[in-house]
Amino acid sequence: MTPDEAEHQARLLAEALPFMQAYENKTVVVKYGGHAMGNSELGKAFARDIALLKQSGVNPIVVHGGGPQIGEMLKSLGIESRFEGGLRVTDKRTVEVVEMVLAGSINKEIVALINAEGEWAIGLCGKDGNMVFAEKAKKTIVDPDSNIERVLDLGFVGEPVEVDRTLLDLLARSEMIPVIAPVAPGRDGHTYNINADTFAGAIAGALKAARLLFLTDVPGVLDKKGELIKELSAAEARALIADGTISGGMIPKVETCLQAIEGGVEGVVILNGKTRHAVLLELLTEHGAGTLIVK
Repeated sequence: MTPDEAEHQARLLAEALPFMQAYENKTVVVKYGGHAMGNSELGKAFARDIALLKQSGVNPIVVHGGGPQIGEMLKSLGIESRFEGGLRVTDKRTVEVVEMVLAGSINKEIVALINAEGEWAIGLCGKDGNMVFAEKAKKTIVDPDSNIERVLDLGFVGEPVEVDRTLLDLLARSEMIPVIAPVAPGRDGHTYNINADTFAGAIAGALKAARLLFLTDVPGVLDKKGELIKELSAAEARALIADGTISGGMIPKVETCLQAIEGGVEGVVILNGKTRHAVLLELLTEHGAGTLIVK
């Protein structure tokens, strides 16, 4: 390392130090998915970010998705996916594959990446320690012809209704990093597949997390000119949904952010997971890397 490179590195550390101190002993929940999950180099950079947060005194928790991988596995097993209102119907055979992929192969791959960076990660799902209980999700759509609401039966798709933080608190004291798959039991004895964003929001709310980060495939919330909005209050976010600025797939993402804030999370960030070290850029720099939504 040259003297100039060493000076530059020292300057970066000095600038990051106040932010490290601000998040010391605080919980940060990161929802990991999208393009970053399918790119080995971005995956390694993400694991390094999580390891550095832990080494800086932060308590990181990773919740991950895996929709594309589930689709590929179903296809390879000859199981045809059926959709209702644009949502995958999860029958008993499908939910078994979902659990195998999410709580198995994907989960352990992320654990291995973090462990390779010198930290102790442990793979979990909502079933472990009765961490999360779910209920069957109730979804309705409006028929465009008759304008009549119809209730969709999506099978074993669930919504989190109970979160017990006992195991997560124990792991935090043990210096371990939980990596959690969004699969949970119901009180009815069935296993439910839960949207990873919703699952992460429920975990973050139960822990009163300082930050919940959603790694997505877009820079964040954009205004009508396509420019990134750095920060929004909850009221401003609702207004942007009402006037159509926030539209399409960003609406459920922002609504999940608002639910998490109502549940006790201090701030929720939507940021681009395709940016290397997006997590560190958001938490440990002055300008951040996405859209922060606060109460």
